[in-house]
Amino acid sequence: MYSNIIGFNPMLADIPASRSRSFRKEVEQYLQRYPDTEHVDIYLNDLNGQFRGKRLPVAELFSLDKGCYFPLSIYAMDLGGRVIEESGLGQQAGEPDRLCLPVPGTLRPCARDPQRHAQLLLTMKDADGDACELEPRVVLQQLLGRLHAKGYYPVVAAELEFYLHDPQQLPAGAGHSPTQSFSVDAPERHHALLNEIEHQARLQALPLTGIVAEAASGQYELNLHHSARVLEACDQVLALKRLTRQMAEKHHQHACFMAKPCAQAAGSGLHFHISLQDEQGHNLLAGTPGELSATMTQVMAGMLALMPASMAIFAPNINAFRRFRQGMHVPLRASWGHNNRTVALRLPCADSANQRIEYRLAGADANPYLAMAAMLSGMLYGLEHALPLPPAACGNGYENDDAAALPLSQQEALTLFRQSLPLRETLGPAFTALWHTCKSAELRRFEEQVTEAEISWML
Repeated sequence: MYSNIIGFNPMLADIPASRSRSFRKEVEQYLQRYPDTEHVDIYLNDLNGQFRGKRLPVAELFSLDKGCYFPLSIYAMDLGGRVIEESGLGQQAGEPDRLCLPVPGTLRPCARDPQRHAQLLLTMKDADGDACELEPRVVLQQLLGRLHAKGYYPVVAAELEFYLHDPQQLPAGAGHSPTQSFSVDAPERHHALLNEIEHQARLQALPLTGIVAEAASGQYELNLHHSARVLEACDQVLALKRLTRQMAEKHHQHACFMAKPCAQAAGSGLHFHISLQDEQGHNLLAGTPGELSATMTQVMAGMLALMPASMAIFAPNINAFRRFRQGMHVPLRASWGHNNRTVALRLPCADSANQRIEYRLAGADANPYLAMAAMLSGMLYGLEHALPLPPAACGNGYENDDAAALPLSQQEALTLFRQSLPLRETLGPAFTALWHTCKSAELRRFEEQVTEAEISWML
């Protein structure tokens, strides 16, 4: 992997001088606060939300206003960092480079050494200088543009679950450092680490509102403040994941964001609370006591309609589907309900002004840009089509036969995803084709492996 700080390029004519001045000012202000900075990590987030980039000397930071190059094939990498040749973006295409520019406001200290080490998010351009339609961040950005053009402004808040464990042990294994749901007293070995996560989040201006102990031993949830800056909120989720991993490593722990790291324990999810405002900031989901607003009915009907096909995004690998099992605190049907944690769309307790939807499907390993794009695709679909809303689930949502069953295998989900014209239209045909190709190839590679369990059969 490499990048080049660029010299002459005709595409530079399309980079506004105001953008360049704004970035240089951001750099100057950052270095005033962190004058001992020596290096900066520049990075893109690939299809799986993994960080792909390189480290530069701080002297190169000012030149980044003109951009740098990374290969387009970053968006065709599997979880192991290998380019998926079936995508057509690897050797077949000659591994072409594309111009990458800094994302304003994302120059932050790196948690590993905040005084001397910075990090900066980039965004990629197409060959013609437009936003790269294969970049997950751009997929969400373009969908938000469509909603804003219609006068709809989402407001979101993320809840991200993960496990802390010794690197030599599995999560929730051997009963070490047990935690209890909603316990306010973390084990001693985790207490200092959690405090440092909060401290580093403040340094990075990440709006972390709390850390909650979850049901399984060693499992925690990171809560972020609600925000109308949806792109930035997803940037923050990924920045917080990196920060947490770095701090865990410093404390000789491992932070695991796998959706289902232990078969006997609860999986880890990425839940989003979503509301919808108009241009004046009024909550369009607010209804009268005991009655849903028309907009709430529309958007939930659309979300439920696209939910089975969207599972290919919410559960992006074969492990993610292991999370969807009975009794494991995860929805199994395209269902909704009031104050009910067994459904996919939960309407939490709230006064009228704060009515919102908690979308409970995505795993902690899901790409937050794409998970949010899938959720908002459902919202947009419901706003543009007159769809019936199924009855609310009462009691145990697992037994709600009126709700459509969700696909419980990656192959089934990918088939529904490929057949979904609404998702193809909202996420873009080029992106949906790439996602289906890459994830299908990943699944084939996995299924070609012979597991230890099979060998143990001694057939």
